[in-house]
Amino acid sequence: MSPRRRALTAAVAVLVIAAVAAVLIAALRPGPAQPSGLPPQNRPGPVLLVPGYGGGTSALDVLGSRIRATGREAIVVHLPGTGTGSLLADAAVLNTAVGQVLARGAPSVDVIGYSAGGVVALIWARLDDGVAKARRVITLGSPFHGTELAAGAQGLVPDACPIACQQLTPGSSLLASLRVADPAGLPRWLSLWTTDDTTVTPPDSARLAGAINLPVQSLCPSARISHSQLPTNPVVTAIVLQAIGPGPLRDPSQPTVAAACST
Repeated sequence: MSPRRRALTAAVAVLVIAAVAAVLIAALRPGPAQPSGLPPQNRPGPVLLVPGYGGGTSALDVLGSRIRATGREAIVVHLPGTGTGSLLADAAVLNTAVGQVLARGAPSVDVIGYSAGGVVALIWARLDDGVAKARRVITLGSPFHGTELAAGAQGLVPDACPIACQQLTPGSSLLASLRVADPAGLPRWLSLWTTDDTTVTPPDSARLAGAINLPVQSLCPSARISHSQLPTNPVVTAIVLQAIGPGPLRDPSQPTVAAACST
């Protein structure tokens, strides 16, 4: 073999070895890691549903049954007393329920908070390391900035405004402590509300920094959904099921809920 041919053969061999080495390095290199301490997004666990003011569970029982139909475990959390006591106590109940689920070996939980139940979820997330326990949080018509209805009740008929009502007054010390304008330290979050809400006023009191903030009517402009209908409305249910699904949490796509919009 001529010196020139030997040199060419050697060069080709070096290139082949380099290419093989590159392939092996790429194969052995670990993929993008889940940030330390955060639940895996590709392993959905049970879903915990937190009722709103008053603690009624009938509407969430309907949503829970829809979630179970997809094969997921859904647990409706029962609040203490009449559901009008301190939201801090409600958050402690939620934390106990989460602890019981995780103790059974679940990788994480998804939390759905309806109305004041969403505020309970935020308290829990802030005080009980929810970012390390909740894969996702979905809130429905939750008054993170308070509601004028509570302010009116406290001002006009204070005896009809128990502790939870007082805590939901705009500017309350509890709401101020929740840092609703601070996106840091929250689980992946979707805050959903209806512009027809006359209970949480203004409706965009549900806006939370760091969350995907979504009025239903931005997807279905003609939808007429009251506050009480949020947990059972087909459009909302379609959005919720997508949000807690195995795929990444993102702004719901119009095709996903298009069929529900016409119902």
